[in-house]
Amino acid sequence: MIGGRPDVVERCRPVFETLAPSPDCGWGRVGPEGAGHYAKMVHNGIEYGLMQAYAEGMEILHTRKDMIEDVAEVGRIWQHGSVVRSRLLDEIAESLCADPDMQGMPDSVTDSGEGRWTVAEAIDLNVPAPVITMSLLARLSSRQDTSYASKLLVMMRNRFGGHPYERLLNVVKKP
Repeated sequence: MIGGRPDVVERCRPVFETLAPSPDCGWGRVGPEGAGHYAKMVHNGIEYGLMQAYAEGMEILHTRKDMIEDVAEVGRIWQHGSVVRSRLLDEIAESLCADPDMQGMPDSVTDSGEGRWTVAEAIDLNVPAPVITMSLLARLSSRQDTSYASKLLVMMRNRFGGHPYERLLNVVKKP
């Protein structure tokens, strides 16, 4: 994803061909100066949504231990011929095969800014981007030890709808 004048991009072609997965694909000029960075920002926003979808789906599988004995095996099967196959799925399957319980893996997901920028750009352009936006919000939610808003929701459900709740004792905070 390269931005710049066509003559400059052509002059640098040997560098781009060397860095790309193949000289004739995996790279290209997408517009004027800055266009490459812009396309990469949107690319990373899309990546947020894809990663979130995989994470949610795998969590559903993981939660149904009575149905799914090996989430990594599902990932391995999906790697071949499935419509959801991708490089991300390859990374998931490989990682789960090596460490199915993800020992020592933190559950707080950071972000480097591209998702935020993509969401801000979508808002500025009046373009709905609910999947990218929700995936960014999921990352932000993962960083909370406890959620004041969630506690308020439990309280409101109880007060206005009569929905009971269980008080948690000996709550262990995330490290």
